[in-house]
Amino acid sequence: MSEQPARVLVVEDETAIADTLLYALRSEGYAAVHCGLGRQALALLREEGADVVVLDVGLPDLGGFEVCRELRTFSQVPVIFLTARNDEFDRVLGLELGADDYVAKPFSPREMVARVRARLRRSPAVAAPVAAAEAGWKSHGAFAIDSEGRRIRYQDTLLDLTRYEYALLAALLTRPGAILSRAQLMERGWDHASDSADRTIDTHVKTLRAKLRAAGAQADPIRTHRGVGYSLEA
Repeated sequence: MSEQPARVLVVEDETAIADTLLYALRSEGYAAVHCGLGRQALALLREEGADVVVLDVGLPDLGGFEVCRELRTFSQVPVIFLTARNDEFDRVLGLELGADDYVAKPFSPREMVARVRARLRRSPAVAAPVAAAEAGWKSHGAFAIDSEGRRIRYQDTLLDLTRYEYALLAALLTRPGAILSRAQLMERGWDHASDSADRTIDTHVKTLRAKLRAAGAQADPIRTHRGVGYSLEA
């Protein structure tokens, strides 16, 4: 029996944009579904689920940020925000709410399809389970990391991490228990130093904590050392 195609929910109230994106996704073999309202999207996700959600920020009934906030109370499905705004505040807010990617309009349909494909490759919902004892995985207590595959598991659950979430957690896993400053974490995981390093690191720590809770962490394994940095209890 052939596998079912990945289901992508497009939540966009502008018909022309939605039609273009649906065509591009379906041309690549995805099962693309559309709705134009935030509350309708939440109902569909509760009832039928999805593998990836492309979510417009400016919906007419319930804003995309509010949709994402409510979605994260019952699902960790990857979310790609689609918006006409591209300022830093919106990007930071989207990350804090649990979004995985952020695309500003106008956008290339081919680029969007590539971003969807990338999220699906890293999604635990579609990735085959891999035992930590298999080649390439190194265990650190409840964690296991595959450096070559850039994957991290927590209690046998493959974490759905963004590029920077992976870099931050991998850096902490290199020395479990050691306190790393925000500057050290930025140097190990980011291509370029940022003037807003503290806020950048803190935002990604917050999203990491949410994903670890969703993976079953009863206590927060990432410890905050005020004025110093972070450490990981593996």
